[in-house]
Amino acid sequence: MAKASPAYPMSLTIDYPDKKLNRLTTFFRPFVAIPIAIILALMIGAVFGWEDGEWSYQYGTAGLVVLPIVLMLLFRQKYPKWWFDWNLALTRFSTRVSAYFALLRDEYPSTDEEQAVHLDIPYPNAKELNRWLPLVKWIMAIPHYIVLLFLYIAASVAVIIAWFAILFTGRYPKSLFDFVVGVYRWSLRVSVYAFLLTTDRYPPFSFSD
Repeated sequence: MAKASPAYPMSLTIDYPDKKLNRLTTFFRPFVAIPIAIILALMIGAVFGWEDGEWSYQYGTAGLVVLPIVLMLLFRQKYPKWWFDWNLALTRFSTRVSAYFALLRDEYPSTDEEQAVHLDIPYPNAKELNRWLPLVKWIMAIPHYIVLLFLYIAASVAVIIAWFAILFTGRYPKSLFDFVVGVYRWSLRVSVYAFLLTTDRYPPFSFSD
């Protein structure tokens, strides 16, 4: 009998809202979410500004600790625990905000409480990680970027359909819910591999847990 492969060292589940969702907050979700979106943007280093008569926006990646971890793994083969804790907390927060934007949950995203978005990433043993792989992981993940580009487009369409479904029925179609959560799970596995650098195991091309 073939031995089952161990679970990927990252898990994400979002509780399905098996109840009537709030039609009013769903209809105005892009506006209702603005305050928490601004907080997240400030956390990740995004910059807003007024230029040439219109608002400009620059996305930053200062929130996640990436390059220092690359150097620590390369030269010291260490992954400082407090850097990991910061990356995990920020990833959890950003996922809660994303889930709210995607209408997956009704409750307003908390900055610190888990709520209904359950994301876990095991703290790695840096001595077991290949110290050279962090230099090329982001390149090795290119096939995933390509697939995810199309999945993000499909997920956006699914959210739009779900928006209409909630307005008319009060419920998020379960199949669409599972698809959007699956895209998030896929994306986060790639992030764990290529940017959070907590595992050397290549992400599967899969939606499932």
